[in-house]
Amino acid sequence: MTSIGLIGYGGIAQDVMAALREAGHAKVAGVLCRPGRAAKARAALGDIVVVESLADLLASRPDVVAEVAGQQAVAEHGPEVLRRGFDLLVISVGALADTALFDRLKTAAREGKSRMLLPAGAIGGIDAIAAMRVGGLTTVRYRSRKPPAAWRGSPAEKVADLDQLTGRTVLYRGSAGEAALLYPQNANVAAAVALAGLGFEKTEVELVADPDAPGNVHEIEAEGAAGRFAIQLQGKPSRSNPKTSALAALSVARALINLDATIVI
Repeated sequence: MTSIGLIGYGGIAQDVMAALREAGHAKVAGVLCRPGRAAKARAALGDIVVVESLADLLASRPDVVAEVAGQQAVAEHGPEVLRRGFDLLVISVGALADTALFDRLKTAAREGKSRMLLPAGAIGGIDAIAAMRVGGLTTVRYRSRKPPAAWRGSPAEKVADLDQLTGRTVLYRGSAGEAALLYPQNANVAAAVALAGLGFEKTEVELVADPDAPGNVHEIEAEGAAGRFAIQLQGKPSRSNPKTSALAALSVARALINLDATIVI
């Protein structure tokens, strides 16, 4: 069974751990926490090793390291993980909109003969977009529509009074690259869509606060030589973080479980 090193033990990490345990796949070599948070994590995790430095996490020799801590953690730890020869699964895909960081990560992966693994996160259709790109992809549009509470603590608070909204309000319209950097906790899906398809600058993004949204709603439209498709996914928010869809953690768990699978879909 593949051993996993986790970077982070916040809401997504806890959801990932729960999903892995439910699937009977929970060989976690270690968990990296921010200084001062290790005691709480140790109490929750029992006999799983909890550390406060990347060096200690890598000393446990995991087969793969999974980042579940946010974009800052990708910048802080990602290059060293890859340079040391460990594959890195990244859920905070929006960090890759920073072109300088993306280049550092790719260079580190080449030097360490390692790979970055990017799960789909909270959306479906990534495989179709990537396949359409091979044949000639012309247009990709992504819209994220969430309840106002999901946008708190983001630049949306400067665009609209989230507590007083009575109808759907566009918070941002532009490129996936800018959206991913402006809304690091809300637009990782936009980054995943961009990387699968036309890239950060050519992927059109709209972020919407909607008091009538039934959850975190993701919509994708793509068109190319192979045809066109449009999908909508209504995801329930994570119980630990309304900014994140519950499916994001399940996507990480699925990607990790697939590392041991005989048949991979």
